[in-house]
Amino acid sequence: MRNEIELEGIIEDYLNGKLNDAELKAFEELRLKDATVDHKVVAHKVFLESLNDYAVISDLKHKMDQAHAQINVAALSKEVGPHPSFIINIWRKNKAAIAVAASFILLTVVTLYSIQQTTQQSGSVELVSRELAKIRNSQSSLIRKINSTNEKKDLKPANYGGTGFALTANGYILTNLHVVDGADSVYVQDNKGNSYKAVVKRKDSQYDLAILKIVDDSFTSLSNLPYRLKQNVIGMGESVYTLGFPKDDAVYGQGYVSSKTGYNGDTTQYQVSIPVNPGNSGGPLLDHEGNIIGVISAKQSQVDGATFAVKSKYIQEALNSIPNDSLGKKVAFSKRNSMQGMSKPKQLDKIKDYVFMIKVYK
Repeated sequence: MRNEIELEGIIEDYLNGKLNDAELKAFEELRLKDATVDHKVVAHKVFLESLNDYAVISDLKHKMDQAHAQINVAALSKEVGPHPSFIINIWRKNKAAIAVAASFILLTVVTLYSIQQTTQQSGSVELVSRELAKIRNSQSSLIRKINSTNEKKDLKPANYGGTGFALTANGYILTNLHVVDGADSVYVQDNKGNSYKAVVKRKDSQYDLAILKIVDDSFTSLSNLPYRLKQNVIGMGESVYTLGFPKDDAVYGQGYVSSKTGYNGDTTQYQVSIPVNPGNSGGPLLDHEGNIIGVISAKQSQVDGATFAVKSKYIQEALNSIPNDSLGKKVAFSKRNSMQGMSKPKQLDKIKDYVFMIKVYK
């Protein structure tokens, strides 16, 4: 807690130009190395700018009140008449007050416009989870194949859905937190249509990540994961692809990294040029060699191909935070990638068994 408070103080000094040259250099090196610190700096800067805007508006309101008090309303009422000179007299006697009032009105209009633009911009980022109940297919059920337990027979169509992918062979699944947040129960469905009950083992609201664990007796462990987690930042223009569930069947999407930062310069995300739809949230983002480099989380509306993905570094952080599983082993991601050198169709054939539809019941 103390370290957090000290960091906030350093960030404020940094933004206010109070650090000396050595401190400034050291802090900027820290920003480059630690994306979390960089994220805090950006957020604090926005906060300080908002405070400054509020202070300016408050000061102008105070000046306007003072100007209004100085205006002689009784005198004005006597001068208001058919003679055109009354307007000139009003201006001469009250020009200071009118100037302040005009400034306030102008600033208010500009501020309201800025707020409206910010609101529109913020609202343009859409979480790409899937509201399943509103897009049912002709089969009237999203569960194509259900194992023979009474609980699963009685399941109604899910309320929301998304995508998840295997972190381990024994049933740990990663998805976005916004996909499963507030769920009464969660099921995952594999590419064959088998549905398994899962529980949320870990929530990370900072990076919008959730780790699920399949807790269904009918589930058998997967084979060794064919992909590995690549933690090195990849460059702009590199080819990437995803597999997700915007509909009942898995859908492939291909594109490239268009920016090494996400929405509003968020350093914890990539921006990728891949078309995604509701249901793609939580899907894996892979490079051309089949390494996991991120997880699809959102898209920007009215902007073609502006999709955002949380970087794989933060997937590893979430995984590290899980206690030992029931076997007493530390949950660890695969260190091997058996897809390297394969063609894209063969890579997709490999990973299809490790990507799941997430079904949420509320």
